[in-house]
Amino acid sequence: MSTAKKSVLLILLVLLVDQATKIYIKTHFALGDHVDIFSWFQIYFIENNGMAFGIELLGKLFLTAFRIGAVVLLVLYIRSLIKRNFRTGYILTISLLLAGAAGNIFDSVFYGVLFSDSYGKVATFLPPEGGYAPLFYGKVVDMLYFPLIKNAAGETIFFRPVFNVADAAITISVFIILLFYRKELNASFEKKEKSNVAEQPK
Repeated sequence: MSTAKKSVLLILLVLLVDQATKIYIKTHFALGDHVDIFSWFQIYFIENNGMAFGIELLGKLFLTAFRIGAVVLLVLYIRSLIKRNFRTGYILTISLLLAGAAGNIFDSVFYGVLFSDSYGKVATFLPPEGGYAPLFYGKVVDMLYFPLIKNAAGETIFFRPVFNVADAAITISVFIILLFYRKELNASFEKKEKSNVAEQPK
């Protein structure tokens, strides 16, 4: 299988898992509902307007536009890496990053018109009265929560953010790049004739 096909397959797989988990949560949980899977892991339904892990920085439209722009740039970047014969592992890592960014875009763009709100009730898919927000104003669905360590009062003190599969894909890809592919990252922005990474074994 070619590197390009592997890249597309990975992106589609991550998007499928991400959207399947979000749609399931949206259509089976009310906002704030949670289920204990283990003592250190919960399914906990929240929504946010922000970036990864619920960080809210700027306006909603700006964040959505930023995500879309990032995905477009990553697509062009991956095409460039494939043409320059960069290592397959690096290309797939960037593909994982792209998939994570794209996963949250779908929520932001479409969920507002596809679902009713989840306040005190389970959302309805394609409600007759219309969705809870206009196009581009949907909220990102988060559900993965790892309260690993608690203090004497029972409050989580280690990892508070609730996140989703797309967030995990972004975080994992960044860690992989920092740990294993810093040379490839630097070389990818050098002039082609100066880069020797493309000639390395895959």
